[in-house]
Amino acid sequence: MKLRTLTVLVTLARLAVPGAAQEPVPERLSLAEAIDIARTTNPGFLQTRNDEALADWDVKEAYGQLLPTASASGGLSWQGSGDVPLVGGVTIGDLGLADQPSYYSSRYTIGVNYSLNWATLLAPRQAKAQRFATLDGIGVAEATLISQVTSLYVDMLRQVDAVRIAEQQLENAELNLRLAQGQLEVGQVTPIDVGQAEVQVGRAQVTLLQTQNARTTARMRLLQALGLPVEQRFEPTTTFELSAPMWSLSELTEMAMADNPELLRRRSSTDAADVAVSAVWSQYLPTLSLSTGWSGFTREASSTDFFIAQAQAGVASSIQQCVRTNDLYARLTPPIPPIDCAQFAFTDDQAAAIVSGNDQFPFAFTRSPPTLSLNLSIPIFTGLSRERNMQAAKLQRDDLVQQVREQELALQADLAIGLETARTLYESALLEDRNRLLAEQQLNLARERYQLGAITFVELVDAQTVFVNADADRTRAVFAYHDAVTTLEALVGATLR
Repeated sequence: MKLRTLTVLVTLARLAVPGAAQEPVPERLSLAEAIDIARTTNPGFLQTRNDEALADWDVKEAYGQLLPTASASGGLSWQGSGDVPLVGGVTIGDLGLADQPSYYSSRYTIGVNYSLNWATLLAPRQAKAQRFATLDGIGVAEATLISQVTSLYVDMLRQVDAVRIAEQQLENAELNLRLAQGQLEVGQVTPIDVGQAEVQVGRAQVTLLQTQNARTTARMRLLQALGLPVEQRFEPTTTFELSAPMWSLSELTEMAMADNPELLRRRSSTDAADVAVSAVWSQYLPTLSLSTGWSGFTREASSTDFFIAQAQAGVASSIQQCVRTNDLYARLTPPIPPIDCAQFAFTDDQAAAIVSGNDQFPFAFTRSPPTLSLNLSIPIFTGLSRERNMQAAKLQRDDLVQQVREQELALQADLAIGLETARTLYESALLEDRNRLLAEQQLNLARERYQLGAITFVELVDAQTVFVNADADRTRAVFAYHDAVTTLEALVGATLR
């Protein structure tokens, strides 16, 4: 866990530095440095890391759903001049009102809504559970990347050692050639021995070329995993000692149960599924909704001549009515005093008031009364969809519980097998090391006997072949052991070396 925390901090520090992904690989590269570089430049892992930012926003959104929503809208409109239809098909023209002007209008509406149910209240908890599952999924990708880089790094060390063996084989072949040439000069061997020695040198040169190509390929594959251009060159500096596997099965199992990335991811997914089951219950519960709003409008005519003429016509009509009324009053016995018709005169102030009252567009809003509503919705029957969703959520949770158990059983089996394999490979490596030492002693003895003429060149070549095979077998055994340890490290989720 400490190692994981440290590596995450290092990763974040590198991500915070602009251009960190463009840094060249150092000339001397350790395994820790390779893993650190892969975390910041491997394209596949960086794609997976992006899921964290989305998960963070999911949590923020879930909290945002607990707040009311607000909206504001507004608009402008224009109505051209013409005969406007009224109720019943009657138009303005039918009423004797012609020259209707065009109109400009504006409006606004502000609304605040708040809705609350069990799913909304549970959303932050569910989003956090999903975020933990996402983070553990990133942990799985990181562990896979570490295991891949470690395996490729070990493979490069394997190929480096293979080149060393091939160079040693070439050196021994050249030494045998010199021995054969020396023996030929003193007449103890025939030119056939020299020819065989030259063939041996040629074969050793071919082997060296092939192993150098394998080393180059291993380096390129490692750079590919690091997310770097393959033309860069470096030398691996981390060495792996052949040490006895002293871990116990119970110790490794305890570590794996606490830190295995895939197991942690499945547990997090199970926790998220538990919250999802609770969230489905919201479909049985009521929903409370509260809304309020404000609105306003304006309406302005493009010209006030129509309204002034309408007002003047109204005044003229009032004066005519006043005159008729006075005429009627005069005919009565006794007559009634007449009305002062001069009071109905249309003044400039009235015209100015009409012009001022028309000046509304676009912001002199006439406010509408505010509204407030409260609703309570209770679901009664939804066609068994709620029951189906509840069963689906429960079954998904049960599946995840079984997946956790499946992973735990697989870990126990893999750890037991892996530990026994590591122990066997360690013992095999020790035996192969002893075999190499014996083969080297036999090769030295064969050279001495060949110089004395006690054996033929073919027998010397046989001794050389036995030594080369023993050296190669030792290398394969040692790196097979390191491969097994790498597999154990991936299972326990921590380094063992």
